[in-house]
Amino acid sequence: MEPFFVRTLGLLRPMNRTLLIMIASLLALVALVGLLATGDRDLESGPIKLYCAASNRAVMESIKAQYELEMQDKGYTVIIDYGPSQMELSKLEVSRDGDLFLPADDSYITLAQEKGLAAEVIPIARQQGVVAVRKGNPKGIQTFADLLRKDVRLLQASPKSAAIGKVTKRVLTQQGLWEQLDQATTAYFPTVTEVANGLAADAADAGIVYDAVLSTYDQLEFITLPELQGTASDIFVTVTTTSKKPQRALHFARYISAVDRGLKHYAEFGFQIEDGDDWADTPELSIFAGSMLRPAIDDTISKFAAREGIVVNRDYNGCGILVAQMQSGKHPDAYFACDTEFMKLVPDLFPDPVDVSQNELVILVQQGNPHGIETLKDLAKPGVRVGLGHEKQCAMGWLTQNTLKEGGVLQEVMDNVAVQTPTGDMLVNQMLTGSLDAAVVYLSNAAGAQGKLEAYRIQDIKCSIATQPFAIAEKSRYRQLSGRLFQQICSAQSQQDFEAEGFVWKAASSAAAEHSEPVDQQ
Repeated sequence: MEPFFVRTLGLLRPMNRTLLIMIASLLALVALVGLLATGDRDLESGPIKLYCAASNRAVMESIKAQYELEMQDKGYTVIIDYGPSQMELSKLEVSRDGDLFLPADDSYITLAQEKGLAAEVIPIARQQGVVAVRKGNPKGIQTFADLLRKDVRLLQASPKSAAIGKVTKRVLTQQGLWEQLDQATTAYFPTVTEVANGLAADAADAGIVYDAVLSTYDQLEFITLPELQGTASDIFVTVTTTSKKPQRALHFARYISAVDRGLKHYAEFGFQIEDGDDWADTPELSIFAGSMLRPAIDDTISKFAAREGIVVNRDYNGCGILVAQMQSGKHPDAYFACDTEFMKLVPDLFPDPVDVSQNELVILVQQGNPHGIETLKDLAKPGVRVGLGHEKQCAMGWLTQNTLKEGGVLQEVMDNVAVQTPTGDMLVNQMLTGSLDAAVVYLSNAAGAQGKLEAYRIQDIKCSIATQPFAIAEKSRYRQLSGRLFQQICSAQSQQDFEAEGFVWKAASSAAAEHSEPVDQQ
């Protein structure tokens, strides 16, 4: 039988490289420029610029003031350009000088992604479309039909420029009500705040606005209508792919989305806030990962940490050892297990794992295969020194035991076992020093030994395949940050790294950050 290295592994590294490079979009290429800029500290100095929806002006000015006060020793400042969401997106697209973009509705985030302008996307809050009226509701407006009365002067924000206008037109068009409301509208304004200003100046009787906008208008109140229930808008902030200061931009984005910083302001201004991370100037993220995953993810994690300006503490070990540490009270922000069975041992800590990749066990032998070892049964040959993973300390050892049981050779092979280790790398090292004749390891462990050792696939035993799940701790202080790390692990470049190391890619999408666009950090 031809060694598996020759048949498969030798083709693994170049395989799909061209395809993956083609898949990597202009977004990733432009983001590379931003990443390289983080290495030049001069480029990180000076103010950053935020293009922001006018509906968020009051709350953002409050956040900006606190941020600049807290960061005055660093000299961090923010320039904010306010306007209709569509106009702010157009400004960003033309000028390409912004670092952050915060529209009033997530549909503009989607447009920014389609234009290759959005990198990291972070959830902030939600606001609901309502009918604003003057205090006491003098016109007695209670229903949608009341908005159509001839004695009611109605103002709206333009669907062409403002988020509330856009979503109102979409929702009412679906109900067959838009044309009636359009004909009943007295005037359109570019922004939602201008609608509120018009009502406050008694230039109209009603206006469709976001509820949060009215937090600074004492003379106005609002009513909710069932026809407008679908006009809720999710607010996200995105770092632009054109930013020359991505680390600074992410610093402010984390501040905006921190539950004890920016989100406190959003709640005070009447927004429904999302679950945010705790604030830290330089967060320290902790990840536990099986040793077999280190070659595939370590570089991705390092680049992610550099771009975010954070610290990511990594603990690579056998999954049995990692689980024991977690069960004794050491809780990381994220866990990347070597096999699903070792994720199932801590379900209370990690309730929503996502399968990312698969790896298979192989039989590793000395170059030239002097003992003629090609199958599990051959490991039981007299005088063969065999190395296995420890069944209680690592997923590989547990999987190997099950594979030997299914192959009907467990006891015979165990009689030849000279050593059991917590990681496959240890076995590979002992193979390279000649202290073992054969070892059962993951294909990814064997990848670095190509040309020095030979590997044979274990035939017809399904349990020799391991699936690697990733999960974020339910009680992590940094769930959003961990979600962005997961997005990077799911990027095209990371997938290529996994496949080059002998893994089979499995993840189709990430539930951790629905709107996030992975940034290929090269």
